Amino acid sequence: MLSRRDFLIQSAALAAAGTLAPLAMADTLDDVRTRGKIRVALDPNVPPWSYKNDKLEWAGCEYEIARQLVKDLGVAMEIIPTNGANRVPLLITNKADLVVAAMTITPERAKVIGFSHPYDGTTNTVAGPKALQVKSLNDLVGKKVAVARGTISDTDLTATAPAGVEIVRFEDESTTMTSILSGQLDLVAQSSTLTDKINERQPARQMETKVVLRTSLHGMGMRRGDDALKTWVDKWIATNTANGFINAAYKRAHGTDLPPALVKAIAAA
Repeated sequence: MLSRRDFLIQSAALAAAGTLAPLAMADTLDDVRTRGKIRVALDPNVPPWSYKNDKLEWAGCEYEIARQLVKDLGVAMEIIPTNGANRVPLLITNKADLVVAAMTITPERAKVIGFSHPYDGTTNTVAGPKALQVKSLNDLVGKKVAVARGTISDTDLTATAPAGVEIVRFEDESTTMTSILSGQLDLVAQSSTLTDKINERQPARQMETKVVLRTSLHGMGMRRGDDALKTWVDKWIATNTANGFINAAYKRAHGTDLPPALVKAIAAA
């Protein structure tokens, strides 16, 4: 079985050769309007971005943003559940038209899929209990760190962790958080927002940032060559950033406005 890295490299090569059919589709926006439905990939396990509430209803700022975007597009939304590892494959195998799932824009991913302009983001960190003495990646040697497979935290930690750090990968953010809440592991690489959620659920854990991995900008993923869809989505993001809708959705989910540093980074992107 191909590793995720090899899968992305192979997919990029196929796209460059023009042999990966879904990437050649240039009229996805017309196709969506013709069928009256757009397939949007959302992750049910990354509160407060997107998740299922206690009534098993979709909630979170990513869901709100996707719902309003689809409403403004004038079509129905078919939600395709996703996770950190299969967001890109869903696009390139034509099983989803748009990914709205806290997906960080990176040069590596941009070789394989297209991205909208950024609309929000987060800070990715290694977090652990306050009492645990960790101040740098070197302090992780001999320790286990939980991470959701295929996320940018997984990529960054894998690339920067020194030898002797044991990276324990889980299939999604929900099970990764459970490993911390249950006391199975003490250290986790994830969005600082998710660390806040752990502290809300179990204040006694006293989780705090130990190492900052990166500040991420999130974009909506789509197939490369979907130029009309990208143009429409980018305009929608610009409009709904200017009118305050995206910030309001973020604030309802996170309890705070988009951080000024993140707003500045989005404007500069």
